[in-house]
Amino acid sequence: MTLTVRQLALATLDRQLLLERRRLDVTEAVRRVGALQAQTPASPYLALWNRVRDFVPEDLDAAFADRRIVKATLMRITLHAVHAEDYAPYHAAMLSTLRASRLYDRRFTSTGLTPTDADALLPELAGFLARPRTGAEVEEEVTERFGEHAHRVWWALRTYAPIHHAPTGGPWSFTQRNAYLAAAEYAPQDAAAGVRRLLLAHLGAFGPASARDFARFTLLGRPVIAQALRELGDQVVRVAGPGRAPLFDLADAAVPAEDTPAPPRLLPMWDGTMLAHAVPGRLLPQEYRPSVVRRNGDMLPCLLVDGQVAGVWRAADGGLELTAFRTLTRAEWRGLTEEAEKLAVLLADRDPAVYRRYGHWWDKGFPGVESRIVKG
Repeated sequence: MTLTVRQLALATLDRQLLLERRRLDVTEAVRRVGALQAQTPASPYLALWNRVRDFVPEDLDAAFADRRIVKATLMRITLHAVHAEDYAPYHAAMLSTLRASRLYDRRFTSTGLTPTDADALLPELAGFLARPRTGAEVEEEVTERFGEHAHRVWWALRTYAPIHHAPTGGPWSFTQRNAYLAAAEYAPQDAAAGVRRLLLAHLGAFGPASARDFARFTLLGRPVIAQALRELGDQVVRVAGPGRAPLFDLADAAVPAEDTPAPPRLLPMWDGTMLAHAVPGRLLPQEYRPSVVRRNGDMLPCLLVDGQVAGVWRAADGGLELTAFRTLTRAEWRGLTEEAEKLAVLLADRDPAVYRRYGHWWDKGFPGVESRIVKG
């Protein structure tokens, strides 16, 4: 059987818990969906609100505080929230990419220092970060060894060293003033094993997927991915899809039927579903991409209607402003409005002006055909 474009989208939605909210512990939910984009503090919370039945934000607060879920720089060299047990293998998988992105960047090489110079600081850094420290505190510590180059050395180290972001409070556990903490009980792991584990997690969370999809999600190189596919053997199978690129999936995975309905959802900024596949992705129509993905890379909060992006949303006027890119039916508006009312209630207790710093994109306008304000 050859999978259709819609079946691939439904498969991703199903594995991302977006076809039906599930009653799951937050740590299990994070593991099920692979990782949560955490570039902005609110996004992991809103991602889980879309996926977990009766989601309680305080449960995620506690999971971050207890370090059952950790926030760190991983895939695509961006911040993700992952299950604590997945951090070490995911970090091993990504380490070569993380190191190269910083140690061979001109901002580091212009210092005249070498990768060995930066690596030599890792044991000392782990000890210093046995308790949470601000970036300024780390730079001050590093200055004793590297003087004027301390800022750039720390810029490199905070990307590839085994470091977590420590909760700092605020409505979403983390604030813009970051704090850092050494990864607990961290031991270096085999990189190839880490790639295999990450690939299996990606297929379980976003599959079926191509090697190119996995490369986009991680920024890992094709030879590394090809090696992982070979080594996984019969744990991974090839499936037929609508395009030329070979698709891979877990051997026991299922795909929803073509006529499976997809409920409305209000996705957070940079939701993983938008970043897990080769451009344009499975949920974002190509014609809407310039409106959703801004030139600097910002990916705006999206409205999903029947499994496809149909507009964007933002906090406004004590509620949410929904902007549709196409004409929606009464039933579609009703479904979105019900979701927006519930989300507005959650935000009222946490952060009624969530994502406020990105409001300027609305000032530039959208090709929307209708906007509505919804209050909780």
